[in-house]
Amino acid sequence: MKVNLALQQDFKSPELVLNEDVLAKIIDTTLVHLDMDEPTEIGIACVDLTESHELNLQYRGKDKPTNVLSFPSDIPEEILEMLDARPLGDLVICIPVVLHEAQEQQKTSINHFTHMLVHGVLHLLGYDHELGDIEAEEMENLEIAVLAKLDIANPYFE
Repeated sequence: MKVNLALQQDFKSPELVLNEDVLAKIIDTTLVHLDMDEPTEIGIACVDLTESHELNLQYRGKDKPTNVLSFPSDIPEEILEMLDARPLGDLVICIPVVLHEAQEQQKTSINHFTHMLVHGVLHLLGYDHELGDIEAEEMENLEIAVLAKLDIANPYFE
């Protein structure tokens, strides 16, 4: 599969150096696990606390920054059929929140970022842990399985 990735790093940290090829591999691993084999496009913006807070308030009505926000593509099906790659949408990942959570949960920053990336991709594909316990468990099980393929331990029992 081919993943066309647009990475925008408005916020960078020496604790978490991101490589587009590695990020594309994480996304590809997630999609392959879900038996998706078509070329895809995804945007990832790495932001600070202020931007995450503003977006979370604007789009989710939550007055605080968050680790990852997902904005699925809403391109109509008839247009999608004409494209060479399926646009999944955009992820906004707040690096300071991810770094804080990683430290708090005693995980490496890259492993936690990877988890948030997998989590965000699943949201772009329509998975939603806030719909109920069954959906949350399904999403967690998918995350655990994908992360295992990337040699990352179960993030819920680390």
